[in-house]
Amino acid sequence: MTSIGGAEMVDWNLAVATATRLVRPGPEVSRDEARAVVAELRRHAKASQEHVRAFTRLAEPGSDSRDTPILVVDRSNWIKANVAGFREILKPLLEKMQERRGSSPGGNVLGAVGGKVTGVELGMLLSFLASRVLGQYETFAPATRDLPAGEDGGGRLLLVAPNIVHVERELDVQPHDFRLWVCLHEETHRTQFTAVPWLRDHIEGEIQSFLGETEIDPGTLLERLREAAQSLTGNRPDGADDGGARSIVELVQTPAQREILARLTAVMSLLEGHADFVMDGVGPQVVPSVAEIREKFQKRRASGAGRLDQALRKLLGLDAKLRQYRDGERFVRAVVSQVGMAGFNRVWTSPNTLPTKAEIAKPADWVARVHRRTES
Repeated sequence: MTSIGGAEMVDWNLAVATATRLVRPGPEVSRDEARAVVAELRRHAKASQEHVRAFTRLAEPGSDSRDTPILVVDRSNWIKANVAGFREILKPLLEKMQERRGSSPGGNVLGAVGGKVTGVELGMLLSFLASRVLGQYETFAPATRDLPAGEDGGGRLLLVAPNIVHVERELDVQPHDFRLWVCLHEETHRTQFTAVPWLRDHIEGEIQSFLGETEIDPGTLLERLREAAQSLTGNRPDGADDGGARSIVELVQTPAQREILARLTAVMSLLEGHADFVMDGVGPQVVPSVAEIREKFQKRRASGAGRLDQALRKLLGLDAKLRQYRDGERFVRAVVSQVGMAGFNRVWTSPNTLPTKAEIAKPADWVARVHRRTES
């Protein structure tokens, strides 16, 4: 990333150091148990490929997908991977903001201080998330010293072992079943992107369009982040409580961004809902306790872990992600019930056959639009 006056908008190394220092330790496991968990997750991830492909029919069973690494990581390596991903995807926006900062009075002073402040804030955010994420298919994953990327420079499956062990203990579910269940969800995401070649470029284009529409100077961004932080603690000058807090995404939206965000919300709802539908559809065949796991996990997902956790979820837009799981799964289930899996898979034909945000809520409208057009 280019810098102005020798200072970057974000001190990425400080973000990693802060997150690694603040992240909570994982559950206590012996060295032998840790090795066994890692080995089992790798086996489950590989086995999930055939289960997911057979159920979704997105690829013929036994066919090879792109060579995407399966990485079982701890919390610190998850942090490093996501900092690398943020740095890659945010590069155009931060370069744009740097140009503005360099042409404004006192811009270099803001850069020297602001980069470290933002690095600490990002590190605090990642320390919060690093103990909660079970798995992740990284679509835009540059190779790092610790973690390789896919053969095309992107795409890798991360399974966060300490978090999976923590949740299976918290829910008191059968570890073997829970680990396979998680792998089915994440493998579905990998299959979505490897079986639908245009999907990655489409999403990246939408994200870059969203960032390109951002018209905000660094000082205003810091001010809005500060207001958001005050809303979390209830220390807002206007005396309002955190019930009125908006997410960070909402704080920086322009009208054009709202249109892009609606499309992104729809496609993310599709991807997350499809993964939930698949893991539960495959589940009864290979995960004997899938009904118990789903019931307990849904309760955990909905409840959060207290007032601060719920406030942070709202601020970061994670409450919207929870709706994406629910609404997307309902969409997929409704469409499959009407037109079968082959009919549903028309959704992957092109960007034009992706559901709109309105169609996610009304699956019959998507069926009418896509199937009538293709059958006429």
